Amino acid sequence: MQLVVDGKKVYAATGGREFDPALPLVIFLHGAGFDHTVWALLARWFAHRGSAVLAPDLPGHGRSEGAPLGSIGELADWTAALISAAGASKATLIGHSMGSLIALETAARHPEKVSAIGLIAAAAAMPVNADLLNAAEANDRAAIDMVNLWGHGHRAGLGGSLSPGLWMAGGGARVLERAGEGVLFADLAACNDYRDGMASAARVKAPVALVLGERDQMTPAKRGRELAAALADAQVTILKGAGHMMVSERPDEVLDALRGLAGK
Repeated sequence: MQLVVDGKKVYAATGGREFDPALPLVIFLHGAGFDHTVWALLARWFAHRGSAVLAPDLPGHGRSEGAPLGSIGELADWTAALISAAGASKATLIGHSMGSLIALETAARHPEKVSAIGLIAAAAAMPVNADLLNAAEANDRAAIDMVNLWGHGHRAGLGGSLSPGLWMAGGGARVLERAGEGVLFADLAACNDYRDGMASAARVKAPVALVLGERDQMTPAKRGRELAAALADAQVTILKGAGHMMVSERPDEVLDALRGLAGK
């Protein structure tokens, strides 16, 4: 599905169902360097159970036009505009990693547009390792390798995909390789520069579900629990043994933690 936001064409997957703006809207926001494809399983589940689903490619990612936006604040305002462009008054936002920061900031800035949020691999701040940031800025392949190595838990290193014939680490690398030059760096820099997480969390009144990985090296579960403590209405699920890439590592358990947000 194509929409127009701020004069640019935006591609969004709809979970395999025709988009119906009359249904409750669920928007899935991907992480740094990724695109809509990471949401294939979750988006399909919600779309086939009474929700209108949008899993957009953020600006400059995947099939969406424009350059990557330079800050989490800009991405939050863009998300609010996306809700309006879809013909909806409000939406449930589900974000992974960078996408969780966007969801959090959107709920703080535009509370009238957000009914609930799901935060996967979340923390109030996401400082980026200097070696990773420098490699991404230089468009060095090492940046992709670092994201993959630090992002996946132990099981992924053994090739333990729940989908027969798929390789979690290799699949993640392929998506990152498809990103345009400078995209991963722009996203990582936006995460690294974000300083408003705790203040924004204090302004969020919508219900929040946090899904954290026990062995997440990029956004440790301890930081996610600190974020939860600053939220007015938060439920926390910690997935034992899971790393940062929970959407591919543990999709069924992530779904179980999130399905209540849309009344499923």
